[in-house]
Amino acid sequence: MFDYILRGGLVYDGTGAEPQEADIGVRDRMIQAVGTLDGATGEAIDCTGLVVSPGFIDIHTHSDATLLTDPDGFSLLMQGVTTEVIGNCGFSSAPCCNRSLIERFMVGKQPDLDFTWRSFGDYLDVLEARRPGLNVAAYVGHNNVRLNVIGTDPRPAEDHEIDAMTTLVRESLEQGAIGVSSGLEYNPGFHSDLPELVAVAKVAADFDAVYASHVRNRDWNYEMGVGEALSTARLSGARLQLSHLVPKYGAPTHAAEHIMEMMDWTRRTDADVGFDIIPHEWGPTFVYSVLPKWAYEGGVPKIIERLGDPELRPMLMHNPWPQWKMVAEKRWHDMVLTQSAANPSLVGLDFAEIGRIRGKDPHDATLDLLLEEGENMANLLWVGRISRDADIRTMLREKDCGVISDAITLNNKGPLGELRFTPTGFGWTARFLGHYARDEKLLSLGEGIRRLTTLPAQRMGLKRRGAVKVGYHADLVVFDARTIADQSTLQDMNVTPAGLLHVFVNGEAAVREGKRTAARAGQVLRRQ
Repeated sequence: MFDYILRGGLVYDGTGAEPQEADIGVRDRMIQAVGTLDGATGEAIDCTGLVVSPGFIDIHTHSDATLLTDPDGFSLLMQGVTTEVIGNCGFSSAPCCNRSLIERFMVGKQPDLDFTWRSFGDYLDVLEARRPGLNVAAYVGHNNVRLNVIGTDPRPAEDHEIDAMTTLVRESLEQGAIGVSSGLEYNPGFHSDLPELVAVAKVAADFDAVYASHVRNRDWNYEMGVGEALSTARLSGARLQLSHLVPKYGAPTHAAEHIMEMMDWTRRTDADVGFDIIPHEWGPTFVYSVLPKWAYEGGVPKIIERLGDPELRPMLMHNPWPQWKMVAEKRWHDMVLTQSAANPSLVGLDFAEIGRIRGKDPHDATLDLLLEEGENMANLLWVGRISRDADIRTMLREKDCGVISDAITLNNKGPLGELRFTPTGFGWTARFLGHYARDEKLLSLGEGIRRLTTLPAQRMGLKRRGAVKVGYHADLVVFDARTIADQSTLQDMNVTPAGLLHVFVNGEAAVREGKRTAARAGQVLRRQ
């Protein structure tokens, strides 16, 4: 007897092997049988003509705060994601020794979020008590520990400060963090130097944990940014995951091929290097990334003070090395506002149009929006056309290329119902499988499923997940390979995909017939 029997589906086990038509028996949260289950009893789900695969794993999200506000996991579950990894790009919500600083860097933080934790273990306990709808694992962020130890001081760390940071990282890994992340294009990470990064990554190596890096540059100086991360891995011995690695607008046309050559060379020295990409030309970041580095000194209160000083405006608009080269080249039509509490009527508009509406240069209007957002400026967000489709295709052809959302878990109702973040937030798995695998035939469906299941599970060290095997957790997805498709757009991002019918998380039905159930069966996955 089983709780559920998924009957007659085309089963892709997640390894990239050829599919087989089979039944799957689920009981007590686990996969108990795969094969012909004639005569077995349990609630039957007819999967004839449909694909059955392991639940998808998103190893790069920023849901640290939104999951505490709304733990449902709607936006990811509705596209088949059963496990996500938060705390990316150096920004985790714990440890939290300096609340006033940490909360200013929390993406998606809602005003009523109650900080009841200090250590990383405390945070995981709070998240677990919220009963998330999907499984969640978490990195400890290098930016976070730097904020706790140094604040936003624009300088390299001293030896005793590096010791304090590595102590926080070690404690966090002992308490369940699955790895360490860095975000070197962001404040305060961009003040760190190689010795600091190696020291932090070396702690990850001690635990055989991943060091995931949002590198310092992926456009003008992509060699420097990627090379620094590879050096960090080589010198520390850490397992490196290069995050959302597609070259950005402004990189030379050969950059994608060169980056892969750099990774391959480093792998030949026995370094463990993995990477992932966003399957979309548009990607998100903070609007405050438009500011020159000197403007960050003193934190948000000082930024607000500078933004309000008319004499400083020309200096604030002079930024020859912005995070996006599109800013320097004034390609304001390729940047779209996705989230603003102070100016919700402007959400969905590009910044050329916002400048026209305000009767100002778009750059000046951007600084006005930051000033009007005030203390909440970490949640003023935009997306830009940062990648070339040709580079996405080039990297997807590499067999070890992972695929991620770089999104935050949202909902289309409730306290998160009005938030927008990125066009991949509701449909990235469908875009990858439907567009790049099925329509463009860049890879087979079985290989596409492997990139979303066993590949990320193995990179993150997630035990008994990512495959359809007896004894594995019953994280399963049922979809129609003929119709699965992303339906989100820049103007309407929060639209669930077509073609996805059923999702199981730890053996409970989270989605049935394309509709979210009330089940919240996710687990907080701590490093083992």
